[in-house]
Amino acid sequence: MSLHVALRIDDAVWKKELPGIEKLVNTAAKAAWKAGNTGDFKLPVISAEVSVLLTNDEAVRVLNKTYRGIDRPTNVLSFAALDDKDEPVVDPMLLGDIVVAFETMKHEAEEQNIPPKDHLFHLIVHGVLHLIGYDHMTEDDAAIMESLEIEILAQNGMENPYDN
Repeated sequence: MSLHVALRIDDAVWKKELPGIEKLVNTAAKAAWKAGNTGDFKLPVISAEVSVLLTNDEAVRVLNKTYRGIDRPTNVLSFAALDDKDEPVVDPMLLGDIVVAFETMKHEAEEQNIPPKDHLFHLIVHGVLHLIGYDHMTEDDAAIMESLEIEILAQNGMENPYDN
């Protein structure tokens, strides 16, 4: 069971502020894929691919307005390739796209008093879990997703982000 991460960095500030970002994004995405692709969320594929775009607030604001009708940036957007349970699954499977806004990510990390690299790791994990099918629309679903995120972060030496 493997995951390929196609990473695109649209804003040079990412590499300047977070050296080694390529490895961080790959590690986060693969950890989420491994931990999340189980049980009711198990996809019948051997390999998958996720596209990650690291960009800025303005680009994310435009996407957020276009696809969600919300005219402001957000930290992370996920666009799942499989939105319908009846869609055919192919191997390798494109899970979808994750887009992260630098300024919002950094501001949130500062507010929560956590390293930006840890917050980015969490956002990538969160995004991949959405692509697999997890969500937080109900309290029960949120509890399941948050518990898995906490577990993945702990396995990678990071603290519970929901304790802040």
